[in-house]
Amino acid sequence: MTALRAAPAAPDEAPAAEARAPGPRPLVLGVRHHGPGSARAVRAALEAARPAVVLIEGPPEADKLLSLAGDEDMRPPVALLAHAVDDPGRAAFWPFAAFSPEWVAIRWALAAGAAVRFIDLPAAHTLAAGDPTWDDGEEVDGADRDTRVDPIAELARAAGHEDPERWWEDAVELRGAADPHAPFEALAEAMGVLREAHGHGGHPRDLVREAYMRLQLRAARREFADDVAVVCGAWHVPALSLKTTVAADRALLKGLPKVKTEATWVPWTHRRLARRSGYGAGIDAPGWYGHLFAAPDRPVERWMTKVAGLLRAEDRLVSSAHVIEAVRLAETLAAMRGRPLAGLGETTDAVRAVMCDGSDVPIDLVRDRLVVGDVLGEVPAGAPAVPLQRDLTRLQRSLRLKPEALERELELDLRKENDAARSRLLHRLRLLSVGWGEAVAGRGSTGTFRETWRLRWEPELHVRIAEAGVWGTTVASAATAKAESRALEANALAEVTALAEQCLLAGLSEALPVVMTALADRAALDADVGHLAQALPALARSLRYGDVRATDTAALGEVAAGIAERICVGLPPACTGLDADAAAEMRGHLDGVHTALGLLPDTEGLTDRWSGVLRRLADRDGVPGVIRGRAARLLLDEGRLGEDEAARLMGLALSPGTPPADAAAWIEGFVGGASGGGMLLVHDERLLALVDDWLTSVPAGAFTDVLPLLRRTFSAYEPGVRRTLGELVARGPSAGGGARPGAGTPGFAPDLDEARADGVLPLLRLLLGHDEPEKAGR
Repeated sequence: MTALRAAPAAPDEAPAAEARAPGPRPLVLGVRHHGPGSARAVRAALEAARPAVVLIEGPPEADKLLSLAGDEDMRPPVALLAHAVDDPGRAAFWPFAAFSPEWVAIRWALAAGAAVRFIDLPAAHTLAAGDPTWDDGEEVDGADRDTRVDPIAELARAAGHEDPERWWEDAVELRGAADPHAPFEALAEAMGVLREAHGHGGHPRDLVREAYMRLQLRAARREFADDVAVVCGAWHVPALSLKTTVAADRALLKGLPKVKTEATWVPWTHRRLARRSGYGAGIDAPGWYGHLFAAPDRPVERWMTKVAGLLRAEDRLVSSAHVIEAVRLAETLAAMRGRPLAGLGETTDAVRAVMCDGSDVPIDLVRDRLVVGDVLGEVPAGAPAVPLQRDLTRLQRSLRLKPEALERELELDLRKENDAARSRLLHRLRLLSVGWGEAVAGRGSTGTFRETWRLRWEPELHVRIAEAGVWGTTVASAATAKAESRALEANALAEVTALAEQCLLAGLSEALPVVMTALADRAALDADVGHLAQALPALARSLRYGDVRATDTAALGEVAAGIAERICVGLPPACTGLDADAAAEMRGHLDGVHTALGLLPDTEGLTDRWSGVLRRLADRDGVPGVIRGRAARLLLDEGRLGEDEAARLMGLALSPGTPPADAAAWIEGFVGGASGGGMLLVHDERLLALVDDWLTSVPAGAFTDVLPLLRRTFSAYEPGVRRTLGELVARGPSAGGGARPGAGTPGFAPDLDEARADGVLPLLRLLLGHDEPEKAGR
C-alpha cells in the first residue's frame, strides 16, 4: 500500500478526559502490501528520516527470524510460516516479495543498523482464534463478507474510476514524488475519512489487532524516544493515531485464546502471490510488479525486450523492430487513455497487436510466464525447520531433486540406483500426504522398471511436512510409522492391500511385517467376494516389484494365493441374483481378478481352476448376461474356448427366448468396453452375423429399451473400427453367418498374395540382423 503520515484524529473520535495521546506522532507509512510504488516510497521515506527502529505489520514470534532476511542466501519471494506446535495443520503465511514494502523496510533496517520488529497480533492468538487461512484470521458468513469494505475500491469510486487496480496503478505505482512523505500523508487522510464512514469496515478483528499495534508502538516510542517508523497497511494508519488509553487497549486483548506456536521462513512463489494469502492482498500480476520495482529505468522498453525473448524461445519471429513498434504503441495508448505511463493493459494490447498478430494464444503464454511467473524463492539453510524438513532437504540435495515451482515431468529408470532412490522418496512423501509428485502414465515403456512423475513444489507443502513431523524425524521413519498406524486402523481389506503396495513401492521394509499381519488378519475375516476381488489386483501388482526393487514378497505371495483360492470358490454363487448395477460392478471385479491371476505364479493349477470358474459363469443360469458374456470373452481370449463354442454361446444368449435387455447385456459383456471387442466382430463375421440377426429381430417396443445399452457398447470402439463394422453390415454377411466367398475385411483381398508378402523379407532380415536369405520355407 502507499506510504503516508498519520492523519489527525477526527473531532468526533475525541476520547474521554482520561484518555491521552501517545505523544509526538512517529513516522507512520501506510502501504499496500506487494506494491512496487509503495516499496520505492517506503525506501525513500526511511532513507530521509533514518529512524532508530522500524515497526512492521507481522507476527512478533518471527522477530528472531528477521536477521535471516539479510542473509545472502535469502531470495524472495519468501514467506513467514507460523503453525501451532500441537496441530501443525493450523498454520498461516505472511508472504514477502522483493517489491513488498515490508520486505524493503526490513532490508533497509538491517542495512542501516536500525532495530526492526513485528507489531501485529501474535500468531499464538490468531491461530487459536479459528480460521488459519487468514481471511483476517476470522470466520465470517456470506452476509458479513458482502458488507466488507475494500478501501482501494472505495477511493477509486470516489475518484470516478470503475477499475480499482487501474486507478491504484495510475495514482501510486506509476507515479513518483519529490517529497517522499507526500504520498503517505495523502493516503492517510483518505483512509481517515474511510474509517470515519465505515468504522472497521466489516473487519471486526482489526480492532483487536490495532489495539495490540498501539501498545507495541507506545513501548517502542518510550524505548527509542519517538525515533520510530511504522510500516503497515494503510487501512490501519488512522487507528494507530487514535487517542486511546493503555487500559482500553489491554481490555480488548483480555481473554484471547492462545496456542503455542513456532515460526520459520519458507520459499514462496510468484504464482502464490497472485492469490489471497496471509495479508489478504493477492495481486494479479506479481511478475509485472517485480519488473516495475527492479527496472532501473525505461520499464516499458525493458518489459518488451523480455516479452520478445520469451516469444523467440517459443520459435515466434519477433525482431527488434517489433519491440520498437510495440513500445511506441504502448506509449501512444497510455497517452490516449490519460495514463501517466504505459501500464500492463497498454503493454499487453501492444504485444498482442505487434508481436502476436492479434492472437491471444501467445498472450496467454506471456501472462503465465512473465506477468505471473514461476519464480520460487530460497531461504538460508540456517532457517529454523522441523527435523523432517531438514532430512527432506538433505535428500533433495543428495538425489539432485530440486524443488521447482514450474511443473515438470520426471522419467525414472528403477534399474539405476539414484532413480530408484528418487522413486522411494516420492512414494514415501505421498504416503505422508506430501503431494510433491504425482505418478502418471509414461510415454515410454510400461514395465515395472519405469516410472513417470509429474512434480511441482507448492509452498503449502511445508505445512504438510510440519504435520507429518509427528510421525518421525526422517522421511523413512515417518513413513514407516504412518504406514504401521494406518495398517492397524484400517477396516477394509482393500485399504490394507493398497497400503502394502505403497510400502513396497516406498521401500518400507520395516513396516511390511505389521502391514502383512494386518493383511492376513483382514483376509481371513473378510468373507465378501467383492472385497477379496478388490484386494487381489493390488497384491498381484505388488508381487512384480520384487525383481526391480529387491523386495522380499514371499509372504505377500502366500496371502495373494489364499485370496485367489477363496475367490474361485465364492465367485460363482456371488454372481447370481444381481441387479444391473451390482452386475456391472461384479464385471469390473471379474476383469480385475483375471488380470491379477495372470501376474501370479501358477501354483497348484490356479490358472486351470480359474478357467473352470469362468466356464461355470458362462453356462450358469441366473447369472446376469453381462457377466456371462464377459466370462465367455475371457475364455475366448485365453484360447480356452473355441470359436465354434463361442458362436454357440452367443447364439443361445441371443435366441428369441432371451429377454432383449438380457441379450443386450450379454453383448456388452462379450464385446463391450475397450477390450478389443470391435476387432473381434470385424474378424469373425459369424459373430457379427449373430449380433446383426438378433438386432434386426428385436421387437419395436423393446428396441428403445436396449438402445442405450447398445449405444454405450459400440460408442467405446475406435472410429476406424466403427466404420469397418458399418461397411460389413452394409455389405451383409453371408447366409449362415459364414464368410462370403471372395469377400473379406474391407480393404483386404480374400486370399494372401504371397509374392507381395515376400517383398517385406529383405527389410525384415535387415531389422533382425540376418544377412543370409532364409533357407527354410515359410
